[in-house]
Amino acid sequence: MSTLLTILHVTACFLMVGIILLQQGKGADIGAAFGGGSHTLFGGRGATSFLAKVTIGCAAVFMVTSISLAVAAKNRAAASVIDDLGETKDFFSDQVAPVAIPDAPKQAPAPAEPAAP
Repeated sequence: MSTLLTILHVTACFLMVGIILLQQGKGADIGAAFGGGSHTLFGGRGATSFLAKVTIGCAAVFMVTSISLAVAAKNRAAASVIDDLGETKDFFSDQVAPVAIPDAPKQAPAPAEPAAP
């Protein structure tokens, strides 16, 4: 179920980004730049309202899948591996061996003084 929600969520993300990039900004008609009238193929607001409705639909699907995935992750995180172990065990207590610390290195002899000329 989580995989299906994730696939639907990612698909809604890509669709929403694509649809938003297809939309025009306000006053972005090419006719407005040259002083002409705003004559479009779909009418004054036809294409914009269709793309706006699809954007709203994708945004709604995105929000629902986001909340669903968050709830599913919360429920899945409630069961922890640490809770199943019971009491904790120190795995290294049996394997630690005493380590011999080496003696400090002996000092090297002082360098010889250079010969006087």
